[in-house]
Amino acid sequence: MTENNATARPENLPERIQHYIDGAFVDSQNGATFDVIDPVTNQTYIQAAAGQKEDVEAAVAAAKKAFEEGPWPKMLPRERSRVLNKIADIVESREQVLAEMESYDSGLPIKQALGQARRAAENFRFFADLIVAQIDDAYKVPGRQANYVNRKPIGVAGLITPWNTPFMLESWKLAPAIATGNTVVLKPAEFTPLSASLWAGIFGEAGLPQGVFNLVNGFGEDAGDALVKHPDVPLISFTGESRTGQIIFGNSAPFLKGLSMELGGKSPAVVFDDADLETAIDATIFGVFSLNGERCTAGSRILVQRGIYDEFVERYAAQAQRVKVGLPSDPTTEVGALVHPEHFDKVMSYVEIGKSEGRLVAGGGRPEGFPEGNFVQPTVFVDVAPDARIFQEEIFGPVVAITPFDTEEEALELANNTKYGLAAYIWTNDLKRAHNFAQNVEAGMVWLNSNNVRDLRTPFGGVKASGLGHEGGYRSIDFYTDQQAVHINLGEVHNPVFGKQQ
Repeated sequence: MTENNATARPENLPERIQHYIDGAFVDSQNGATFDVIDPVTNQTYIQAAAGQKEDVEAAVAAAKKAFEEGPWPKMLPRERSRVLNKIADIVESREQVLAEMESYDSGLPIKQALGQARRAAENFRFFADLIVAQIDDAYKVPGRQANYVNRKPIGVAGLITPWNTPFMLESWKLAPAIATGNTVVLKPAEFTPLSASLWAGIFGEAGLPQGVFNLVNGFGEDAGDALVKHPDVPLISFTGESRTGQIIFGNSAPFLKGLSMELGGKSPAVVFDDADLETAIDATIFGVFSLNGERCTAGSRILVQRGIYDEFVERYAAQAQRVKVGLPSDPTTEVGALVHPEHFDKVMSYVEIGKSEGRLVAGGGRPEGFPEGNFVQPTVFVDVAPDARIFQEEIFGPVVAITPFDTEEEALELANNTKYGLAAYIWTNDLKRAHNFAQNVEAGMVWLNSNNVRDLRTPFGGVKASGLGHEGGYRSIDFYTDQQAVHINLGEVHNPVFGKQQ
């Protein structure tokens, strides 16, 4: 890579990345480390501690002690809310530093990384508000019985997070887990451990008690597996690909753990012939090429009605060719570098597969001027059959398949014709069609005439191979708390009497 293509190295990088256990940064007990690379050069830039079973055991012991003996679970919601708001304030005040480190570590364009840092702060602020405003159910039978619900924190929550938008997705789990009074052990993705290392300082400055937050870096088969199998971790929240989710499901079964798993996606964007074409094209370009295409909710299958198909394809391909690929640190970059050479090879293998499964109208290789690093041109295949691998399988990169349809019934069949069911996007000005199609599409989330803009109060999750359970708003409160029903007799005791002496 030429000197002109070298991305800016953030200031204040740590000398190495360590675990954070019981209020202290520590190395792995056996001294194991792994290399962390810069995705622009694919050169190692830092070493991270590689957590093993014994490191996870130490982190869980610290979290369990903080839960059983520490003040955090017993604090009033308002007291915990103050700490969460301080966390949000600190994140906001450091958003530029966070974004620079996230961009450097993951290859995300700096402008998009900045948006993710702001969203992370908002996640903490949202749950700070929610735990104070939270109400619980009460049920009355006049003159006979009153019933109400207690919510209790459960214990140690194991949080396993992915490498795409890592800091924001860590906040998405950390905020509700600690807001509800639990303690946590976070296992971030091994490709992108840098921004996770910043949480310890943020939490300490905000006044989170020692042991509430613990962090173990490392590989899924070591640290992640030990966390999932630990008997003192009753909750596992995981975001990642579906095959890993299946393994976690199986390994958790003997312990009957609570599971929340947001898994893969191959989401359809359905464009009917009465849609606002320019807006639909802008949204579907953004929907698959933003965040380097490394997003679970990407609309990576675009289904277009036959009457507008040719015009849509022509305009979409031309706009995709204008999407700017560049250094992640360049504020004008729209697609940066994919996270890791392993993932780059996977995406490029699908590009090659696509050349025999569809008609290539944009991209298909490396962008000019970037002979090294994990750079991929925004790639568009059209006339893709529904049994094609690029139609059926999650690519998780800046690659899209476009397929025509004739009728609404055919569009629904195509939309539902994968094992996934995370998101769907529907573009039409027919109100009746929009609502009926949304009802019948197999997706946990549907956007009508909108890109992926989500209110934090709404549930997030998928169906089929895209997940198990939902988080977001009160669904997160449900997952991270036990609900206890309390029944009070208010009148004569009504019960059958057995064995009474006559």
